[in-house]
Amino acid sequence: MQDNATEVTAAGIARLAGVGRAAVSNWRRRHADFPKPVGGTETSPSFALAEVEAWLRKQGKLAEVPLRERVWQQLAGHPEGPVTALTHAGCVLLLIHERPTVWLEVSSGSDERLAAILPGALEQVLVPRFGAGAVNASAAVNAAVAVNSQSPVNLPPRAGTPDAVNTPPPVHGVNSPSAVHAVNTSPTVHTPTGPQLLPSAPLLRGAAELAADLGARQAFEFLLGRHLDANPRQYTLTPTELAGLMADLAGPARTLLDPACGTGALMRAVTPRPDQELYAQDSAPDLAALTALRLALHTRATVRAAAGDTLRADAFPDLRADAVLCHPPFNERNWGHDELAYDPRWEYGFPARNESELAWVQHALARLRDGGTAVLLMPPAAASRRSGRRIRADLLRRGALRAVVALPIGAAPPYNIPLHLWVLHRPDKAPAQPEVLLVDTGQYATEGRGGPDWRAVREVVLEAWGAFDRAGTLQERPGLARSLPVIDLLDDDVDLAPARHLPPPAAADGTDALTAVRERLGDTLRLTVELTPPPADPAQPAPRWPFTTVGELARGGALVMRTGGNGGHARVPVLTDHDVLAGTAPSGTLPESDEEAVLTEPGDVVVPVLGGGAVARVIDDATGGAALGRNLVLLRPDPTALDPWFLAGFLRGTANNRQASSYASTATRLDVRRLQLPRLALDEQRRYGARFRALDEFERALRRANRLGDQLVRGMYDGLTDGTVAPG
Repeated sequence: MQDNATEVTAAGIARLAGVGRAAVSNWRRRHADFPKPVGGTETSPSFALAEVEAWLRKQGKLAEVPLRERVWQQLAGHPEGPVTALTHAGCVLLLIHERPTVWLEVSSGSDERLAAILPGALEQVLVPRFGAGAVNASAAVNAAVAVNSQSPVNLPPRAGTPDAVNTPPPVHGVNSPSAVHAVNTSPTVHTPTGPQLLPSAPLLRGAAELAADLGARQAFEFLLGRHLDANPRQYTLTPTELAGLMADLAGPARTLLDPACGTGALMRAVTPRPDQELYAQDSAPDLAALTALRLALHTRATVRAAAGDTLRADAFPDLRADAVLCHPPFNERNWGHDELAYDPRWEYGFPARNESELAWVQHALARLRDGGTAVLLMPPAAASRRSGRRIRADLLRRGALRAVVALPIGAAPPYNIPLHLWVLHRPDKAPAQPEVLLVDTGQYATEGRGGPDWRAVREVVLEAWGAFDRAGTLQERPGLARSLPVIDLLDDDVDLAPARHLPPPAAADGTDALTAVRERLGDTLRLTVELTPPPADPAQPAPRWPFTTVGELARGGALVMRTGGNGGHARVPVLTDHDVLAGTAPSGTLPESDEEAVLTEPGDVVVPVLGGGAVARVIDDATGGAALGRNLVLLRPDPTALDPWFLAGFLRGTANNRQASSYASTATRLDVRRLQLPRLALDEQRRYGARFRALDEFERALRRANRLGDQLVRGMYDGLTDGTVAPG
């Protein structure tokens, strides 16, 4: 049964058919039978997915909607919203993951029968994984109601019967009934009722098909990743690489807490163990539910998730965890300062109204067992604000703060500031001569959008932390890391910013590096002279060529045209539009999913479609194999018909780009199919291509000289100001 309520935008139609947005606009203008909008707005209409699919197939533009795209469009267009749809899909995927035969029995028959019987089946999975609070009372009623024309389903024993799985164990370290009550009265994953599930029936069947193809866990990760990517402003995400580093710093843990769990990225980065107990809380109920489902699919550990404001309404007040991981909200003034003045968690001092991060630090310490470790992502201001100096001083004196790690710019949102990691320890006794580790990885920032050099960051941080954790001290590593006696930091400011306490790199290294940069700049400038193209001959008349377009060449088979995707594998570098414009190596990332990425090959031509610049890049051996990022179009010419350098060169013509561009109020978009190039024999194409290739080498040399010049000037300023370079 097709879901007629599912709506799809023009962007979704373009993705279904593998074309650009401009093509969808053309179809709407040229074809009177194109489906009419059923929702949305005048500028951003939405269409019924079933009607769009039928029209595309009728026009021969689509043989079959790809399964992933169909399921995603059903989720995105769900009448109750994508979060509700994702939660319903997650519940069913967990059922398929743990009891696939039950799903096969429940899903046979009509959608009405599925909706009526499914709640009882879900209850048998959700209760053991999330506790009794997950049960919705109406689910039991709906589970007992069978459609008259349908046969009953043999479900597993219901919760509470002798053969049922018992209620999960209480919170680790919790003995009082009130603590268990705090967990179970704040359910995050409710068993949906039959009427709630009925609109989701087509989506749930599609999700089951996707699970058969990818596996239940990866199907949920794909849908969650697409949802997060489609709504980037709604969520503050923790990058996968940073989550892995924080988990490694925390070390192995049987009981783990994330009091601001978001989408569960930090807990998912922890190596799963069968005896683990995972506790998560978030103020947004939808995020807490998605985290619970994500963790339940990822691990067999006990999962306890709660919705609520952690600082005001802690769901796990008596928990003593082995480790706490947390990416708290930054700069919150309404964190409960007035209500929580006498809260027992403020063991190191009552945080000021503008020190919400220090409230989260003390909450994490209060939920640790003696000897436990907490790792928090912090804004750099928390290390130096005067309003927090007394709390920082007490954290140092009592040995609770073990390390402060300055991350490179671009490590996590907000990407324009270098965030810090604080490693904390709940001391079982006061250290005799405490020291604190300070690490600065700022030098590993990169110019592209793909974030810092995570491999180098991990090596430096984990090596320094491992040595410090074993010995309680660390030998000085100029410019990178050192440990300081706590007494050296207890001044009027108690400033913990690592850059202010680390020694500069050795002077000889700095001078040698500047010499090397100067030599490279000299070589590059000589190269630019050699590559400078000769002036054009003004007396030579302009040729009169017959022209064709990229669209005609694609229809004729002379080239293949592909657009950038929205997902791929985390280990594959992504070529972004910024990389193409700047002439740099692939630096981007895409949400991790099993969606097939478009991979570049040597000889491909890549064109950005936004920004209004006349740019085209020929992929070489070094860039081949990268995934194609968003807002890029890839042209793969047939080498027997088209020379790639000839193609790229003519695509860069200013007049060519102007006539193929359309203009919105704030952006310019290029319709690559309308770009023109002359019809020339292959030998003549190669002659032009050789000249275009020489121009490309000249352009690259100019960019390299510019970067080296900036590096030399910056290094000279630094050398003169820190004394490593003499004025003479």
